[in-house]
Amino acid sequence: MRVLVACEFSGIVRDAFIKRGHDAWSCDILPTEKPGPHIQDDVLKHLDDGWDLMIAHPPCTHLAVSGARYFAQKRADGRMQAGIDFFMQMINAPIEKIAVENPVSIMSTVYRKPDQIIQPWQFGHGESKSTCLWLKHLTALVPTEIITPEWAITADGKEHRSAKGKRDNPTHFLTGRGERMNEMQRAQWERIHRMPPGPDRWKNRSRTYTGIAEAMATKWGGAT
Repeated sequence: MRVLVACEFSGIVRDAFIKRGHDAWSCDILPTEKPGPHIQDDVLKHLDDGWDLMIAHPPCTHLAVSGARYFAQKRADGRMQAGIDFFMQMINAPIEKIAVENPVSIMSTVYRKPDQIIQPWQFGHGESKSTCLWLKHLTALVPTEIITPEWAITADGKEHRSAKGKRDNPTHFLTGRGERMNEMQRAQWERIHRMPPGPDRWKNRSRTYTGIAEAMATKWGGAT
């Protein structure tokens, strides 16, 4: 199967498919961080190159709700609309099977709600990072290795919830002994959100977790 991993410079998802015998290529305006089949170019120029599957990671800088305080400015100067247009070019690409990945963003209302929201702790990584998946002719990923710290769950195995049914702030998570989580536990769980400012922050936050990449290759590398 010919697989295009759009907007990927890390090669993580690409290599997971290659390991399973697929003709997988990453594509990004940046060079690949790992040696392997890579197209360093605007991915929009390569959507018609005969792919069977595309997994796309369009830039989320101007779409993610984490940056909502800047939305008014981004609407005014056109950055938000440019981000929306690029996202829609990914989901409407002339490729039979498509998965588009983004954090929680305005695309849930501008386009539609995602087919699935996954977390790294469902795939062997003890961290929290909500990731939305919009799917075409693909079925949802199946968690492969759930890591749920004892301080993040109640006695019946469910996440702590507030009185209104919303997930509690992580500072309110309790251990099995009824103690508040310590700072080390919280820092690991929130590693992505706590990354300090810097020129490479966006790159470090955008890399796909290897456990999620392996699940994609296993699930979507076959008939579904």
